[in-house]
Amino acid sequence: MVHAPARPPAGAPPVRINLYSDTQTRPGAAMRQAMMAAEVGDEQYGDDPTVHALCDRMAALLGKEAAMFLPSGTMCNVVAILTHCRPGDEVLAHETAHILTSEGGTHAALAGVQINPLRGARGMFDAGALRAAIRNGSRYAPPQRLLEIEQTANLGGGAVWPQAQIDAVVAVAREQGWSTHMDGARLMNAVVASGIPAAEMVAGFDSVWLDFTKGLGAPLGAVLAGSAEFIGQAWRWKQRLGGSMRQAGICAAACLYALDHNINRLAEDHANARTLARGLRQIEGMAVEEPDTNLVFFNPSGAGLAAEALVAALRAQGIHLSLLGGRVRACTHLDVTAPMIEETLGAIRAVLKAA
Repeated sequence: MVHAPARPPAGAPPVRINLYSDTQTRPGAAMRQAMMAAEVGDEQYGDDPTVHALCDRMAALLGKEAAMFLPSGTMCNVVAILTHCRPGDEVLAHETAHILTSEGGTHAALAGVQINPLRGARGMFDAGALRAAIRNGSRYAPPQRLLEIEQTANLGGGAVWPQAQIDAVVAVAREQGWSTHMDGARLMNAVVASGIPAAEMVAGFDSVWLDFTKGLGAPLGAVLAGSAEFIGQAWRWKQRLGGSMRQAGICAAACLYALDHNINRLAEDHANARTLARGLRQIEGMAVEEPDTNLVFFNPSGAGLAAEALVAALRAQGIHLSLLGGRVRACTHLDVTAPMIEETLGAIRAVLKAA
């Protein structure tokens, strides 16, 4: 049985410190004003000037010829793989990649592709692991068509792929004649953390997208970029999947506002994540992964409480965290302040002491 998304537990107080996800951000007054003032048209007809402005800006930022606006990052992945691949093809990705763990099997259901799960620490694989997965090209094997990486690697702890490692796996893909795709959901977190410009970081990829709802504070929307030919072909899948919109400039205006105001401040989120990790490490028995960006994964079982119990106890106090892969995940974002981090640490210490 498939269940609808869970609602807050009965009797739970309102969330006052939301570390569940950077998708939980609410557009501020200035972003809402930009949305209200947006010039709009029919996006599906190609007549929305604000959408065009966003796509042109994103193509330039990512060093690609063209881009298109989509409602969600998952749709970006779906449209990209449907455009790159044919039924029976194989995609090579990390075993914890979002396309494999968090998109409802859509790439098998809609594209008819299989995903070859590669292993590697922190959500990343190296050129050696990729070479070991190369098939011999016989009629018994699926055609290998696409290399996919996720930047940052979510289940890898928000890890940033080193540029040399990116270049090495892309070189293998090029040798084999594969296309390349980057799930860039938190790409700008990687850019801010590494200091490498976005266009340089994604230069080896035929397609890449950025999510504006993760950390950048927009209420919805993502932009997929690539060559003019690729985006032209992708538009057919955008249409087929219901991703063509009407007066979408209202939402595109929020994304433009985010590009102007919410990128450099990602460094604050990273600093808050490091502060949280440092405080957690001071708790005896707490296992904490050092964050590269805005995601902090930790396991409190060694400190005397199961992860599920800690998350439930904090939620009862209005502090919201998530559970992923048996670990607790705390995600910092523009609605989380430094004092909130200190309050969360105090609450965690108190819950563990009471336990």
